[in-house]
Amino acid sequence: MDHDEIGASAVEYGLLISGIAALVAAAVFAFGGGVDGLFGDTCDTVSASTATDGC
Repeated sequence: MDHDEIGASAVEYGLLISGIAALVAAAVFAFGGGVDGLFGDTCDTVSASTATDGC
């Protein structure tokens, strides 16, 4: 394998990883409120069942 091919593969993997990271960031931004509510409800349930002050 030539050094140029290794460099090209590294660039391709870098682009792939950055694309996946962008999708994850978009999903977190889009669904962040719903997930936050879900974790808040879970925290409230756990706190109520264990008699602690909070998460």
